[in-house]
Amino acid sequence: MSTSRNLWLQRHAPVVAEPGLCYGATDLEAHADATLEAAQRIAPLLPADITLISSPLRRCAGLADAIVTLRPDLRVQHDARLAEMNFGGWEGRPWSAIPREDFEAWTGNFADAPAGGHGESVRAFMQRVAAAHDEWLAGKGDALWVTHAGVLRAMTLLHRGVGCPAAAADWPAGEIAFGSWLTFDNSPVI
Repeated sequence: MSTSRNLWLQRHAPVVAEPGLCYGATDLEAHADATLEAAQRIAPLLPADITLISSPLRRCAGLADAIVTLRPDLRVQHDARLAEMNFGGWEGRPWSAIPREDFEAWTGNFADAPAGGHGESVRAFMQRVAAAHDEWLAGKGDALWVTHAGVLRAMTLLHRGVGCPAAAADWPAGEIAFGSWLTFDNSPVI
């Protein structure tokens, strides 16, 4: 009989950038006060033996470091598989400036077209997140991933048993607030 374990996923705080910017793999800082506030909300809730793993991007690494400052019993590890999706030529551009036909070409072949012409495909993104998840499933104990909205959405699909969405309409929608978190357990998907 296996014991139930939890995987916590926390999104970074708001980034220091203009609203509406495509910044998936772009390494931006997050606002320091919002980062501290997010760390203060989650740190007292974490179990003593939790493993803390962060995306290496500064907006996540800063939050992980703030958690460790509040919880010196924890140590942070960085894992590139927890980084946000790479949007290729769209990185650093306002979403509103991306030509509609380019966006429609990507969403028309959502699983396999590279985002932004030369970025990451959804399938490749899902595979790297799934590899990190599989590693957690094979291990022991709870973990906190300090990560990005895309990773939280990918994990939502993986938890539902979806390895890769067939269409853009299958990608989880809805707001994922900055600094918020979700938890998943290690029970089998039914």
